[in-house]
Amino acid sequence: MGKIYPAIDEKLERWLEAQKIFFVATAPLSPNAHINCSPKDGASFRILDEQTVVYLDLTGSGVETIAHLRENGRIVLMFCAMEGPPKIVRLHGHGEPIERKHPDFETMRALFKETPGLRAFIRIRLTRISDSCGFGVPLYEFRGERSQLQEWAERKGETSLTVYRQTKNSCSIDGLPGTT
Repeated sequence: MGKIYPAIDEKLERWLEAQKIFFVATAPLSPNAHINCSPKDGASFRILDEQTVVYLDLTGSGVETIAHLRENGRIVLMFCAMEGPPKIVRLHGHGEPIERKHPDFETMRALFKETPGLRAFIRIRLTRISDSCGFGVPLYEFRGERSQLQEWAERKGETSLTVYRQTKNSCSIDGLPGTT
């Protein structure tokens, strides 16, 4: 049976940090707009305290998460055990993009290794922490990280990435404000 946690305890923290992938989902308020779900590298996730987490937001073709968070703040992260005992953990909360102009940007940056293409950090204040059985999640073997996004960002360089974000990430597919 599923469990609701009052906070991220040490056991759950160890489990979350061991996962190689997680998924982020957000939704705009409009019922006619697009829901977003994106996979993320487990190494881009950090636990700040028992009620707050953060992950790296890298430059990409879309900016849905940032746009949805600006509109309503709703976000859920889902972690699935791809190996070992079955388990799914969902972290619901209120998310906030921490972009370069934000006073906490450098504090967040210090938590991660230097990452080409860094666009922002997504900080989430958790409102619900739960798990479920995960019996239906298939077993997968982790074979390694992909290098294409980092290589693309390195080739572009920071100046070109800034222009890219201004042209491609200034609004969501539904026209909501994106990066600033």
